[in-house]
This record gives sequence, C-alpha cells and structure tokens, in this order.
Amino acid sequence: MARFRELLAEVRTRIDEVDVADAAARLANGATLLDVREPDEVASGALVGSVHIPRGLLETSVESAIADVDAEIVVMCAGGTRSALAADTLSALGYTSVVSMAGGFNAWKDAGLDWGEPRTLSTDQRARYQRHTNLPEIGEAGQLALLNARVLLVGAGGLGSPAALYLAAAGVGTIGIVDMDVVDRSNLQRQVIHGLDRIGDRKVDSAAQTIANINPDVDVIRHPARLDESNVDELIAGWDVIVDGADNFETRYLLNDASITHGIPIVHGSIYRFEGQVSVFAPGRGPLYRDMVPQAPPAELAPSCAEAGVLGVLPGIIGSIQAIETIKLLLELGDPLIGRLLVFDALEMDFREYAL
Repeated sequence: MARFRELLAEVRTRIDEVDVADAAARLANGATLLDVREPDEVASGALVGSVHIPRGLLETSVESAIADVDAEIVVMCAGGTRSALAADTLSALGYTSVVSMAGGFNAWKDAGLDWGEPRTLSTDQRARYQRHTNLPEIGEAGQLALLNARVLLVGAGGLGSPAALYLAAAGVGTIGIVDMDVVDRSNLQRQVIHGLDRIGDRKVDSAAQTIANINPDVDVIRHPARLDESNVDELIAGWDVIVDGADNFETRYLLNDASITHGIPIVHGSIYRFEGQVSVFAPGRGPLYRDMVPQAPPAELAPSCAEAGVLGVLPGIIGSIQAIETIKLLLELGDPLIGRLLVFDALEMDFREYAL
C-alpha cells in the first residue's frame, strides 16, 4: 500500500484534477465524460451521455470510443483514484486535454448534481453478447443500441431467413417480418429459418418461433400481409432499417418510394441461379433502387427463382451480408455499401464491386 500511495502521489503531480463544480462546467461546455468504473457500478448510477470504459480496458478501447486526441475529457470513477490513473494513461497515449474529477461519482452525488440509472446489460446478456462487447467498436453501448434497434424484414424466404437468424442472434431488439406466404416443402432447400414441422404454417409464425428459440431478447412483430400501395407507408413507418428480401420488382419500387418519404435506409439483396447482389439505398446519402433499375426488365429476362432455380446456399451468403450491412448502419460502423453494388458469383467464387 505504501508503494501504491507513492505511485498515486507521483501520478497526481503529472495530471490535472478538478472538483465536481469545475467538472460540471466543463461538461456543460461540451467536454466528454469518461466513466472508468466497472459495469456493476455504472448500473447503480451514472451521468447521462457519459462514455463508459472500465479502467482495465482503457488502453485497448479508448481510441475507438474517443478518436479525437485533442478532445476535452473529464475522467470519473467512484472516488477519484482510478480516474487519476486513467488520466495519466490517457496523457501517455497522446490525449492533450484530460482532467480527473476529484471525489468521483460519490462527490458528484453528494453535490446534488443530476445523475440517473442507465439501462445496462443483465448478467445473462453480458454472457450472451460478450464477443460483441469485447469489440471496442461495439462495446456495451453498441450492444444496448442494437437491443433498442428496430429492423423490418420484407420477406421471410431465402434472404430473410439468414438475415433474421443473424440479426436475432446479434441482439437486434425488435424485428418486424412482412410475409403473407406459408411454408412449403420446396422452401426448405434454402429458407433455413423454417423446418419440416412448419409446413403449412404462416412464414411469419415459423420465423418468430425460430427467433424465440435463438434469443428471447428479441420482440418479433408479425405482418402476415402482402406489401402493396395500400399498406406500405403504415408497415415501414418507425423502423430504423429495412432489409429487402423481396422477389419482385413491384415491391422493390414500392419500398424505394416509401423509404424516401420516411427517410429509412434499405439494405437490398437479390439472387439469381448462382449469383447474388447486395447494396444499401439510403435516402439523401446515395443513389436509390430506381437509380440502379429505372425500369423493370421484361419478365422473360428476369425469371423468378421458382422458374430459373437458385443454389440453396447462395441466399445464405447474400442474406448474411445484408445482416452485416444492417448492423453497420445501426451502429454507424465502417463503410456501408452506399453507392456501391456488391456482386457475388458462386461458381467462380468471385466478389466484384461496381460504383452506382
């Protein structure tokens, strides 16, 4: 303990410490609050808008959470010790404007300043989503964002099946499914969300049953209807992202036009025999489906899967890519396929990208 006290005293000669009043003024002027307490401490109370990185993960995670090394940062723990050590670490990592809040969260509460009890992952959820939360780009905040997200799947068939499975497993909290069809034996070659025991059941019910078995965190909203002009606005309103697993041009054009009205991005997927395509159509951010396909081709040039056939594994690949693009949009990660068309040829095992 003597050595630790000496270390802490030495650290405090290298950092700036401020009281809670000074910290509150800095936060009011736009500074970032970095909370380095453990998750169970944060669950009992925290400041709204704070960035949470446990002290033990600071070195590996802070760059993703706070990219600007010149950002003004106020570091907080429970009593001011860990925040002092964290402030010293941040300075060593190149952050130029860092202070430690003396007294920490306890002093903040004693001063009567505002705080709340944030939503946090439960013990079971921490175990379930650990591989996500270990990623600095996602973390607990990102996982909570996924649990709060709403994604609408148009179709519970070849593309909707893998997309639904992986979005549910990832913890997307609300998944809507629009499909008027029932499960047929011919679907089972590629529509992996259904099974033999569901033949004759509504696809929305079959999909909901599978999702419930994968992840009880997910709320499935079923729409056993055909999407058309009379209901498209009602069905897509209020969703964060739409996953297009439709199999006809009429539905895709309806989605295109309604997405503009509602400002909702569409993750588009299509399949034909051994080839698949994926793109993201985000109103106001890039070209849309009508820009790529201004006019539907003649029916003889665009046969359905029932007419032309499709390799059963192919929609699994394309639907999984749609799930990735959806998560990227929800968490604002990476570079989504906006203005880009990704084409996959299964026979050649070849991915090509085209600019739109």
